[in-house]
Amino acid sequence: QVQLVESGGGLAQPGGSLRLSCATSGFPFDAYAIGWIRQAPGKEREWISCISARNVKPLHAASVMGRFTTHRDSARSTVALQLNNLKPEDPAVYYCAADIQGTCGSYSWRISNYNFWGQGTQVTVSS
Repeated sequence: QVQLVESGGGLAQPGGSLRLSCATSGFPFDAYAIGWIRQAPGKEREWISCISARNVKPLHAASVMGRFTTHRDSARSTVALQLNNLKPEDPAVYYCAADIQGTCGSYSWRISNYNFWGQGTQVTVSS
């Protein structure tokens, strides 16, 4: 059974940090790229990052570049999203998702690329 389980969400202050984790099972982790996508209330899903199956340098959306980083641990079949310098526009439900293409590129922003999804974890930013 394919599973992606996000954790690590919660409340942080503006300028603060959170570390989200995506634990996966039930599919060949080393064959899939993993993306992070978020959705704020009343807004469409927004692609945040992608890290390839080969753990090549991850791609990040302009809105989070320089603040968020993505890390892949093949031994544990997990991907982490480190959120630094959180801003008022960052609150959302954050999802991890798996892409069978295995690579990341200019197409990674397409939500439809992702085959499997987690249930999401809520990130709140408030002072």
